[in-house]
Amino acid sequence: MTDLLGYMLWFAVLIGLAVPAAVWMNRVYAGVPAFARTERTILRMAGIDGSRGMGWAEYAIAVLILNAVGFFLLYAILRLQGVLPQNPDGIVGMSPDLAFNTAISFITNTNWQAYSGEAQLSYFSQMAGLTVQNFLSAATGMAVGVAVIRGFTEPKGATLGNFWTDMIRSVLWILLPMSVLLALFLALQGVPQTLLGAIQATGVEGQEQIIARGPAAAQIAIKQLGTNGGGFFGVNSAHPFENPTIASDLAQTWAILLIPVAFCFLFGIMAKDRRQGVAIFASMAVMFVIGLATIHLYETWGNPLLGSGANMEGKEQRFGAMLSSLWAASTTAASNGSVNAMHDSFMPLSGLVMMVFMQIGEVIFGGVGAGLYGMLLYVVLAVFLAGLMVGRTPEYLGRKIEAREVTLAMLAFLSMPLGILVFAALAVTVPAATAAIQDAGPHGLSEALYAYSSATGNNGSAFAGWGAALPWHTTAIGLVMLLGRYAIILPMLAIAGSLIRKQPAPESAGTFPTHGPLFVTLLVLTVVILGALTFFPVLALGPIAEETARLAGQTF
Repeated sequence: MTDLLGYMLWFAVLIGLAVPAAVWMNRVYAGVPAFARTERTILRMAGIDGSRGMGWAEYAIAVLILNAVGFFLLYAILRLQGVLPQNPDGIVGMSPDLAFNTAISFITNTNWQAYSGEAQLSYFSQMAGLTVQNFLSAATGMAVGVAVIRGFTEPKGATLGNFWTDMIRSVLWILLPMSVLLALFLALQGVPQTLLGAIQATGVEGQEQIIARGPAAAQIAIKQLGTNGGGFFGVNSAHPFENPTIASDLAQTWAILLIPVAFCFLFGIMAKDRRQGVAIFASMAVMFVIGLATIHLYETWGNPLLGSGANMEGKEQRFGAMLSSLWAASTTAASNGSVNAMHDSFMPLSGLVMMVFMQIGEVIFGGVGAGLYGMLLYVVLAVFLAGLMVGRTPEYLGRKIEAREVTLAMLAFLSMPLGILVFAALAVTVPAATAAIQDAGPHGLSEALYAYSSATGNNGSAFAGWGAALPWHTTAIGLVMLLGRYAIILPMLAIAGSLIRKQPAPESAGTFPTHGPLFVTLLVLTVVILGALTFFPVLALGPIAEETARLAGQTF
């Protein structure tokens, strides 16, 4: 009962923060007059007319240009960090394949870590490379999210907005002030923020050790708020320098979900019908609560084969099973990827929930902006199915959902099984790839399946035993991260561009309501059924088979 009350209070605080955040975001994207001069100055310096609206193709090209430039700059920084400034520990440049993987990881908002930050990255790479891309990749998702909302809600003849303006507004007026506040709080909790190098210390038993430190608080703030997830240190938010207290832990879990949840309410505000946003939020929340409950129950019950009590293997004592479960559910639901416990050590069905959260496209609550437009993909499919059942042309917010929109939605959806199933199959069969698998049996399959689910879903977390740094996987996972990001963004922008050209029809007695419990149920079932039909067979061979073996007394 105490845990239940704790979760309810945590959720209430999250909603209490997200609603006013959505109101503020609506003002920002509509244009705050007091901010206009700053925005125009920045855009003018870049030679961009930020007042000109864009069609979906031009918006998509702008997204690709920014991300391509970001990739090449970050790749160069990582390769050359050995000769660049702010490198007090003398760290050499990354290898070509690892730099390729890391650069793609950070431009796609995945932040997959095939490296250990304190040992393989200079302060310059952390700040000018990774932290900058944490802002830009998050702003990209937010800008695309707002553009897609406009496509669904703006009147016929309007545009999707201007990508450069939306991106600048996302960074300056949303991400940056929130990050400053969170970074200050984390620093007060004991997270280091310094440009001094590592220090040598003597342990309590007289042994000498090197303690890494650096400008961590600033990067951790944006890694959470932007659903990036890449940690300053190798073990991420399980490290006491990244996450020293229960207060810092709770603040970071709220930060992970704050903007994704706010996007649900922003959708309702921009649609001028808040019930629409509440319906999408309710759909996400139902699935999140079911998943969290499953993880919590299995982790607090523990494994009787290993003794009585909660499953504490791979967890920090200062967080325990409850806060570890909350973080695991939040980070895999939100396309964040940071960890405060090692997911490899969770119970088999807990791992299954985390994989399902990623495999359905990171739509519960997903990345900043990305979760909302990912869920709108399922909305298109749900209203199409509803239209088939009642014999009417499907509509959403008055606009007809026709063959073009459904085709684009299915193309976007199919990118998930392509990235997960095809590449995971290669990972467990190609000799150059199988060395990454640490454990035998179904758990070994789960390691590979989790890795490619995480990469395709732009999540970034992994089972701890997975050998992510093998050249095969740094290359393959880099390609999969590109697929998972842009194979969703481009079709969703195209759907938005198609819908905004249509004249909304007035609501009639035959209109299927998309704001009540019936629609929420239909949307949840659409997500679950599509995910189950696509991934259930391989999940049966991985975590489900491992759970069956556990019940029979066998562990892996």
